[in-house]
Amino acid sequence: MSSSLDQLKATGTVVVCDSGDFATIGKYKPQDATTNPSLILAAAKKPEYAKLIDVAVEYGKQHGKTIDEQVDATLDRLLVEFGKEILKIIPGKVSTEVDARLSFDIQGSVDKALHIIQLYESIGISRDRVLIKIASTWEGIQAAHILQSKHNVNTNLTLMFSIVQAIAAAEAGAFLISPFVGRILDWYKAAHKRDYTPQEDPGVKSVQSIYNYYKKHGYKTIVMGASFRNTGEITELAGCDYLTISPALLEQLYNSTEPVPKKLDPAGAASLDIPKRSYLNNESLFRFDLNEDAMAVEKLREGISKFAADADTLKALLKEKIQA
Repeated sequence: MSSSLDQLKATGTVVVCDSGDFATIGKYKPQDATTNPSLILAAAKKPEYAKLIDVAVEYGKQHGKTIDEQVDATLDRLLVEFGKEILKIIPGKVSTEVDARLSFDIQGSVDKALHIIQLYESIGISRDRVLIKIASTWEGIQAAHILQSKHNVNTNLTLMFSIVQAIAAAEAGAFLISPFVGRILDWYKAAHKRDYTPQEDPGVKSVQSIYNYYKKHGYKTIVMGASFRNTGEITELAGCDYLTISPALLEQLYNSTEPVPKKLDPAGAASLDIPKRSYLNNESLFRFDLNEDAMAVEKLREGISKFAADADTLKALLKEKIQA
């Protein structure tokens, strides 16, 4: 019998590797790959990636007057160097993240995204192979709209924890969204002091509701479930457009032959009674409705802070390299 991983792919789900480690990505043969500051930080500490850091440091030294400017330039180039190497392994797209500190800055996010795209294009990689990851704040969603509509840059709206964010992202024309499953589960387990089966998992239910809403109302934005804690969460979402999965869970699916039936289907969503909602040009309603979801507010804040902290740690490492 085929592996659970192959069965998952057979349901129509595009499997994406959530890693910055090239050997891992090559083993599981995903279509796409996603990275973030935490994953790049973990990879950058391994000796086999020293050459990438050397290239980035040399670039940074030539593209900044102050040490801080050199560090920023080095980090941007390092993200692109990782992306370049990943794209040698996969047939699809790689996601590269905008600095989390720009999560509440529309123009800053747009400018940083365009700079990252320019760096990719300067080394021969076309923008259609890159997704720019931006946090799903109101400002991030507006930045995604500008990038998609005016610059032909595809976006991945990440750190998504609610249908409110998902609706606004679809209206903005985002190419792809990353609703986080495991982090939602973490919050509910801590808040209610109980465990959840995959079938009742609140993170799974969140992605199911977003998927069904998109298919019911004809949105083309890709739903990519992310941030999984166990394989049960993954198999409950079999049939979802994309799923981005960590190496440890990919390994479990790779070594398993448990059946993986399709659970999500556009045809099933079409028959559901799901009222349409809108946040288009309505920032106050978006903020109020998001504010009513304590989990989403808390996990969004926490996620932005964690990515920013890991980016700072990575910058400190790069600063040492520049000054060495």
